[in-house]
Amino acid sequence: MSRYLSDVLVATDDERIAGAVHKFGGRVRMTRADHPTGTDRLAEVASSENAALYVNIQGDEPLIDPEAIDAAILAVHGDEAVDMGTLKKEIVDPTDIVNTNVVKVVTNLLGDAIYFSRCPIPYERDGRTGVPIYFKHIGLYVYRRDFLLHYPDLTVGPLEEAERLEQLRALENGYRIRVVATDYESLGVDTPEDLERVNQLFTVSDSLGSV
Repeated sequence: MSRYLSDVLVATDDERIAGAVHKFGGRVRMTRADHPTGTDRLAEVASSENAALYVNIQGDEPLIDPEAIDAAILAVHGDEAVDMGTLKKEIVDPTDIVNTNVVKVVTNLLGDAIYFSRCPIPYERDGRTGVPIYFKHIGLYVYRRDFLLHYPDLTVGPLEEAERLEQLRALENGYRIRVVATDYESLGVDTPEDLERVNQLFTVSDSLGSV
């Protein structure tokens, strides 16, 4: 449903996932099992696929909005100086600000990432300014091919080690990440409870479609 994706494949090291993809007629690429991050896995794919841009749509985001994918693609495609792109959404639920499973992002006035953290950032010393300042990071990434191929060789810095966030490797090594605001509300599947919630949404969608 994305307007700008020319091809889609599933990269995995698990035969069960590969089998599921084959059942619905999708493309699958078996990769090494020792990749520490999804970006490292995609870099292996990019080494044998010739495309200008690569989009990492993570498997735990089954409800990702195609328009959000397109927005991230255009952010990188339109600026040759940007190596990587991703998404952010204004935080509405205050509990998300202190939830360490919800990654926060702060950007500069150009829209480039300054930092990603599991901690509440920024710290608002004097109370609310009336301007939205807390944004959650949506884990979708767009990369230029040259950057992606070099990513596995970049130094893993202390910030990535501490936060366990792969995008910090790009920032620690001096690369730019353009961050685009979206209204898409991420619904990642990280627990059995998340899976049940998504399955219920699919059930409701199917029943409405059959009316």
